[in-house]
Amino acid sequence: MKQTLVLAGTLIAGTLTAHAAPLAKLGAPEGRLDIIAWPGYIENGSTDKAYDWVTPFEKATGCKVNVKTAATSDEMVSLMNKGGYDLVTASGDASLRLVAGKKVQPINLALIPSYKNVDKRLQGAPWYTVGGAAYGVPYQWGPNVLMYNTKVFKTPPTSWAVVFEPQNLPDGKPNKGRIQAYDGPIYIADAALYLMSKRPDLGIKDPYELNDKQYAEALKLLRQQNALKHRYWHDVTVQMNDFKNEGVAASSAWGYQVNALKAEKQPIASVVPKEGVTGWADTTMLHADAKHPTCAYKWMEYSLNPKLQSALAEWFGSNPVTPAACKEKAPGGSNFCQSNGFDNFAKVRFWKTPTAKCASQGSCVPYSTWTRDYIGVMGGK
Repeated sequence: MKQTLVLAGTLIAGTLTAHAAPLAKLGAPEGRLDIIAWPGYIENGSTDKAYDWVTPFEKATGCKVNVKTAATSDEMVSLMNKGGYDLVTASGDASLRLVAGKKVQPINLALIPSYKNVDKRLQGAPWYTVGGAAYGVPYQWGPNVLMYNTKVFKTPPTSWAVVFEPQNLPDGKPNKGRIQAYDGPIYIADAALYLMSKRPDLGIKDPYELNDKQYAEALKLLRQQNALKHRYWHDVTVQMNDFKNEGVAASSAWGYQVNALKAEKQPIASVVPKEGVTGWADTTMLHADAKHPTCAYKWMEYSLNPKLQSALAEWFGSNPVTPAACKEKAPGGSNFCQSNGFDNFAKVRFWKTPTAKCASQGSCVPYSTWTRDYIGVMGGK
């Protein structure tokens, strides 16, 4: 995915000069750390005592960890714009926006010795590296899978068509009112990815780089989906309840929901359809005005240890950013790297911020337009 993201990084390289130099050395820990994170990313054992990577960190550093969860990348950007936080676990559709908006600062990787152990596929990745400067360290990555009810689908669905096209599902009942879509403008890329296979005549090369015609067709598909949807999801707990209690049969989802529902013995499974998947590669980024930089650097270093990476990957249904974690036994004893698709990295179309100037064609529809129009789609317009 690197080559498709370089241009986006180049477009904002000029913002680097406005940032202060990276921290040169660590001072005394400030005693506090405020993190914006996806639900399930920063666990302290309160949900399940077997999954706790916060308490050991707090004991070792004296940095008390406070977490503000966010359900979408847009919410993360909004929170970072308001300030008052040290770190954010930003996905690729937010990270370059945070750099361009001067809300994050470059990182001194010399102060994070474990960075050398990061997966080579992620080192220097352009969704957090701009103008040769790193604006964070990788945290986890994973695909946006198709989650489905195994009582409805006796055999796994093979296409995203089950959530985009009006049809009867294998149980003989219509999919109307039984499918969900993600509540975020970046979901337009999921529609575009489906159209890359269904409508090759459109010439889509990159689901994040759409010209006016390609974009219009993606919106048309999403408006069709609007008439089928049960709900636009962003809260993982609500989505899990919908699958358990509201008759929802299929939706895009993260591994977190799949694993959690399976743990509850629910009839749930997931698949990577033939069209492929979008996905996320998340980066821990430091706010430009972080009040607790030493604690933040200590967390970034700590976050890369294989024990944390393995427990997090098993818990969240994601993949570790340090390959050594795949050999580390996780609390539940699962083969999480295999089940979460560690070897499918090349098949994932990772989230990135759509820009007006793009690599695959002369000009593309920018993210600001995606945001405006997806609000309209969700509202039935």
